[in-house]
Amino acid sequence: MTAHGDFLVIGSGVAGLRAALGLADAGQVIVLTKADPGESNTGYAQGGIAAALGDDDSPALHAQDTMAAGDQLCVPEAVRVLVDDGRRYVHELVEWGARFDRDSDGRLALGREAAHTVRRVLHAGDATGREIGRVLWSRVSGHPRIRVLDEAHVVSLRMRNGVCAGASYLHHGSVHDVEAACTLLATGGAGQVFRETTNPAVATGDGIAMAFHAGARVADLEFVQFHPTVLHVAGAARFLLSEALRGEGAWLINDAGERFVLRDEPAGELASRDLVARAIVREQDRTGGRVHLTLAHLDARYVRERFPTITEACARAGLDLATDRIPVSPAAHYMMGGVETDLHARTSIAGLFAAGEVACTGVHGANRLASNSLLEGLVFGARAAAAMRESPAPGRFTCVAEPLPASGTRSGVAASEVEVREVMWRHVGLVRSGDGLREAVAQLSEWRAGTDVTARKDTERHRAAVLTTVGLLIAQAALRREESRGGHFRADFPHHDDRRWRRHAADVNGLSETGLAAT
Repeated sequence: MTAHGDFLVIGSGVAGLRAALGLADAGQVIVLTKADPGESNTGYAQGGIAAALGDDDSPALHAQDTMAAGDQLCVPEAVRVLVDDGRRYVHELVEWGARFDRDSDGRLALGREAAHTVRRVLHAGDATGREIGRVLWSRVSGHPRIRVLDEAHVVSLRMRNGVCAGASYLHHGSVHDVEAACTLLATGGAGQVFRETTNPAVATGDGIAMAFHAGARVADLEFVQFHPTVLHVAGAARFLLSEALRGEGAWLINDAGERFVLRDEPAGELASRDLVARAIVREQDRTGGRVHLTLAHLDARYVRERFPTITEACARAGLDLATDRIPVSPAAHYMMGGVETDLHARTSIAGLFAAGEVACTGVHGANRLASNSLLEGLVFGARAAAAMRESPAPGRFTCVAEPLPASGTRSGVAASEVEVREVMWRHVGLVRSGDGLREAVAQLSEWRAGTDVTARKDTERHRAAVLTTVGLLIAQAALRREESRGGHFRADFPHHDDRRWRRHAADVNGLSETGLAAT
């Protein structure tokens, strides 16, 4: 069965939904979502959305903080777009009914998170992503020109003469096709590539793998952000403990009750995520013990009211957020790299666009500033819609999907996703080394040689194939970058090398290229 639409959006997070709303007045929009419509990284975003709305703030200051967190690798033009357009689109959310928290005088309450110099984070309790998703879904679900197909596991892009003309997806065991003049990848991140992650089960890097197999450029994949504070209790699910906790005064302590994070760093617990995450690992290695978050010195009633979702998650693990020491450890959280785009979401393939975490505009550089992720999805989802509306539409045509390139000779043995995630966590995690990365590349390459990425009807095999492909791309990029910067830390190259590596690197068809098309 083949469906036809003017525009195809793959993904139902903030970027995909905002794009769909921007496209609906120009034609029929089909949205494919992998699982339940609410099961995206957007819904798991606790802390908030950053925007320069405070009296002591400005887009210039927001840009300065973003650039500093990005460790000298942000694309300035992309950052300017984010901070300038961001205020407008956040106001739009408020006008659409987003219930952000407010102060006693009725003004929007602004929180502070790591590496922000002022309070600029709007929040809805500790479930901001869920609230933004609610608002966007309320508008999408009632729109007559937007059709949402859920439980649609997209397995490949449909290509014709080098142009993207839609996608193929698996639904209840059958393969279906969608033809569209323009296709947007809004598939989110790839946290499931790692054993320990804050991401939901759907975050497997599908968009990166599909785009790469179709011949698109991918960039900056070595830059993976590891969130410092994830609930780490044996037998309990890993759960993100928002940076907003530390923004409201939570401390990080060791088993002896000592605060230890970056004693020489003025920002302390509110330094950038990469610095805090590595400080936690160093303290664990130094003491052989655990690291904890504590809010016991704060007002218990305020803690529980401000963070109801986190309070409930801790209670399920037998802990009281307000009074107990909460065991934490870092986990993979966010991809700074992805499918390379310009500032209008255009990829290197005609007819294919990308926005949100799956895309790489260079806006985050080597390390994303906290709470810029929801803002990125909002801003670049809207910009993607504008560019797709202007894109010359070739008209509907019968498209025969070109076969995906084989991963190799299939002479090896394919891996399970558990095996991939373990190798990635052990060798391509928070602290990397050349020896470990070479071992990871060799193992992932062998597994990929035994992977048939065209086995589209077997979702388990396809998921493992995607994780293998994306894991290999990350490991190769990390091995190539012989320095440490932002979320990428090499124990054998622990310092910056600005002369060789203050630049972006892209991969296409297995070849490394430099430069980022962010103009």
